[in-house]
Amino acid sequence: MSVSEPVHHFSLQAVDNEKLAILCGQFNSNIKQLEKHFNTRIMHRGGDFTVFGSKGLTSQVEKAVQDLYAHAVDGDELDTATIHVALQHLSQKEVGAEEVMVVRTPRAKVRLRNPRQQSYARNVITHDINFAIGPAGTGKTYLAVACAVEALEKEEVSRIVLVRPAVEAGERLGFLPGDLEQKVDPYLRPLYDALYEMLGFERVDRLLERHIIEIAPLAYMRGRTLNDAMAILDEAQNTTEEQMRMFLTRIGYGSRAIITGDITQTDLPRSQRSGLRHAIEVLSGINGISFNYFDSRDVVRHPLVQKIVEAYQAADSKHKDSNAAND
Repeated sequence: MSVSEPVHHFSLQAVDNEKLAILCGQFNSNIKQLEKHFNTRIMHRGGDFTVFGSKGLTSQVEKAVQDLYAHAVDGDELDTATIHVALQHLSQKEVGAEEVMVVRTPRAKVRLRNPRQQSYARNVITHDINFAIGPAGTGKTYLAVACAVEALEKEEVSRIVLVRPAVEAGERLGFLPGDLEQKVDPYLRPLYDALYEMLGFERVDRLLERHIIEIAPLAYMRGRTLNDAMAILDEAQNTTEEQMRMFLTRIGYGSRAIITGDITQTDLPRSQRSGLRHAIEVLSGINGISFNYFDSRDVVRHPLVQKIVEAYQAADSKHKDSNAAND
């Protein structure tokens, strides 16, 4: 590092050493992640920080450090994923100075800094049926579960129903070993992971025993009416048109539904049209139904996931253009 390189100094206000330790991470792991992201060097002694680089770069680093420290003060854990999301949002100018929304669950506060996530959460409150459509890693399912848990805690609904098509098993769950819950568990694992994080293992198990949280393979939903419930249909791109229609008409009084999916990752046979894609065409514009779209900029997983999504989107677009030219 050149001695003549610009240096920027800043300090955190009212430093709490415990929160500062959370900010920096074990063996300064969080600081190292910031250094790698910004391609710079960060030094600190207590709450006093020194950053090397241009004014624009160091200003971004300061904002990131201040933002992450605020997370720590609020009691949030700072892991690699949390820091990645915070840095991602910092780089999106559309976020601006907009107030951060929070979905509160007993064991986790889910911060919504992305405008699309904020719009999605608002729509879940104001609309009875909500579609969340976008690539993997954009938080569609996680946020759906968070909204459902918050609604249950506020007694806005009396139960949560989790639904997912078991395409890989051809919906022939009778051939799988175990009871209904054990048969469907592998397909609902992402939903369970989110529930455990927000409610804890013991409470989730108790709620399952009391059927306040219910699992339901899509094939078993026929003929039911869901009253006073928050129903989540995950991986909806793998529903047929008939299955999607069947699920949407299960919604009863006092209930809300969230349907999540990625129309670019359909596991259905090529000859079968996705119920999610059909629903987008048929239901757009109906009052009480919201459609929330996400793209690669909203990915909150490993930084490479965003690049992978963008690469596949570009390849798909090129393939469509090629097919159009040949027609």
